[in-house]
Amino acid sequence: MRLVDKFGRAITDLRISITDRCNYKCVYCRTGNEGAIYGDLPFPVYLRIVRLFASAGIKKVRITGGEPLLRKGVIDFVRELSQLRNVDEQALDIAVTTNGHLLAEMARPLKDAGLRRVTVSMDAVDPDGFARITRVPTGFAHVLAGVRAARGVGLDPVKINCVLMRGFNDDQIVPFGKFARQEGVVVRFIEFMPLEEGRVWSPEVVVTMSEILRRMAEYLHLVEVPHERSETARRYVFEDGIGEIGIIAPVSQPFCGHCSRIRITSDGKIRTCLFSVWDHDLHELIRRGASDDDLMKFIRSAVGRKEERHHIGEAGFVPPSRTMVHIGG
Repeated sequence: MRLVDKFGRAITDLRISITDRCNYKCVYCRTGNEGAIYGDLPFPVYLRIVRLFASAGIKKVRITGGEPLLRKGVIDFVRELSQLRNVDEQALDIAVTTNGHLLAEMARPLKDAGLRRVTVSMDAVDPDGFARITRVPTGFAHVLAGVRAARGVGLDPVKINCVLMRGFNDDQIVPFGKFARQEGVVVRFIEFMPLEEGRVWSPEVVVTMSEILRRMAEYLHLVEVPHERSETARRYVFEDGIGEIGIIAPVSQPFCGHCSRIRITSDGKIRTCLFSVWDHDLHELIRRGASDDDLMKFIRSAVGRKEERHHIGEAGFVPPSRTMVHIGG
């Protein structure tokens, strides 16, 4: 039986974090003081978890972190995932979200192992701005090389995620539009959410979808294109057809009503929403020797308690129990 929550939403997308370690300290994510908090699990445990979810309707698997390419064995993990089939006997759609620092040397092996797509977190298109955000002085050249390598081996479409913060990198909107056209990538702007370690989020820092569209129109006009209801991004192309822009607007235009996602943290907890205030400890059952049937009952119970929506910006909003890097992107 396929996974469906109590609001009738089919769960078809699994995001599984394989580490909360990261070699970057992006200002919208980490304070720069804390490192990894939770342990990584052996890959066979993650593989068992994915196999169970695949048997219940999951179609897409996104490998996240932390920075997932830091994990030794990630290429073999992708290869094993590519051998799995879902309940419809179809191969899983496997993707990775990465900061791109190690991607140039790993793009070809990942592609050969069965990876289909890659998303690179990149919040500025100039070296100085990039260094200010990531706190990694030489990172820009590595990431740009990784983006180009991913395109070169056919991990298309390569998506670039940019988290915008007012007064910090909102001057990058038009430069990213040009970058999308020049590099043949899909740039996706993401509204800043209260998921950072420093807890500095405020509504005033958010650059909303309407503002992004307005400012991009000063460069070139955008035309909206159709998207799946469960897609997080609203999609646009430039009027001449060259370059695609996506906007993920969970703050100003929430898409919770069509959410198809479930998350597994690096230490084996189920997260039914980015903004959950509790976890469901799947790994503890695995550690105790639970059968697949028992694990599936637990998974279905957790999915049945998936939240209807987040409450960002509302009175009494309670931040999630974990920050983004310790949940998985």
